[in-house]
Amino acid sequence: MPSISIAGVIDEMARQRALDDMGILDTPPEERFDRVTRLARQLFGVETAAVNLIDGDRQWAKSVSGIGPVEIPRDRSMCTVTIEHDDPLVVPDLSADPAHAHKMVPGLINFYAGFPLYAPGGERIGAFCVYDSQPRHFSARETEMLRDLAGWVQQELTVSQELSRASEVQQGLLPQQLLSLPGWKTAGVCIPARAVGGDFYDWYPVGEGAALTLADAMGKGIAAAIIAATVRAVLRSAARFGDVAGAVDAASAALTVDLDNAGVFVTAFHSRLDMDSGVLSYVDAGHGLSIVARADGSSQRLRSTAPPLGVDPETEWQVQTVQLDPGDTLIVVSDGVLDLYDGTLHSLDNLVTLALLAQDPWEIIEAIRARARGTSADDVTVLIVRRDDAD
Repeated sequence: MPSISIAGVIDEMARQRALDDMGILDTPPEERFDRVTRLARQLFGVETAAVNLIDGDRQWAKSVSGIGPVEIPRDRSMCTVTIEHDDPLVVPDLSADPAHAHKMVPGLINFYAGFPLYAPGGERIGAFCVYDSQPRHFSARETEMLRDLAGWVQQELTVSQELSRASEVQQGLLPQQLLSLPGWKTAGVCIPARAVGGDFYDWYPVGEGAALTLADAMGKGIAAAIIAATVRAVLRSAARFGDVAGAVDAASAALTVDLDNAGVFVTAFHSRLDMDSGVLSYVDAGHGLSIVARADGSSQRLRSTAPPLGVDPETEWQVQTVQLDPGDTLIVVSDGVLDLYDGTLHSLDNLVTLALLAQDPWEIIEAIRARARGTSADDVTVLIVRRDDAD
């Protein structure tokens, strides 16, 4: 990193903090950035186009189209020079420019053009650039075209920041504490396919037990997340009803118009557990992805008997019950978990096997989390309740 003044050190710290807060470093490639770099490479006829971010003593590429590296030392980066000013940086021939000749890499970069990219607070965090191993002229018209594409990338970065904040909010809505249920253990996880998703799980104390919910709003992203947050809030507010059918009925009545206007539906498993008797009372609204792994190695699927929320406002919600005996494990999942296996309901058998092998519900969660890492195209959500073995 080049030597800078005290004021420069302070500016650099603020710049780095702004970049870190965006939550974009070391994230997987995304098509919304890749399509811009592909377009730029084709449009300008260059070997490489990239979205580069300057992170500490390195340059890291969020998107690269062409032969350029994903990561290089900062002191070899032309984008480091670009972020020193707000103006575009165009160097037709690095080898002939005394100020930049040391950054020329044969076979990779001898021409460079880049525009700075900004954090929401205005800090310069990186650059959108094109470069080539051969010197070339870059016209004023091409510079303006590059500016427009950089503006496109800038909009996507703004969306990234908004999604990062939305993700923090959504994760904050998930249960932050374990339930205090003597003789029982609970565990859950929600892994959205995007920054935010339409799945959620929830638990909270009710009487001599707990309410347990897993729901899946149709779709992905922000729209599905908003629907999911609304369903959670309505079901929680309906906790005053003494039975699960009353709670689901109240939620259905409150949500029908909104769901109909949005053209979506929500599958849900909503239940109440009596921790003393082990009786679980539940309504399954079109979900059908719940199974009980019995301590003796057998299993019991809890089938759905009603449509999803938002399909038929006249539905009469029927309460079903299941007995959870010592050593039994209830597993409720979203359909994204099925896709981690063969995509069919037979995938639930894999979860039963995990339950029989695991000493603790969190071991099941970690196994599913590991399987979903970097491979899931759908939201993955799991809710697990296990009754302790009899003494």
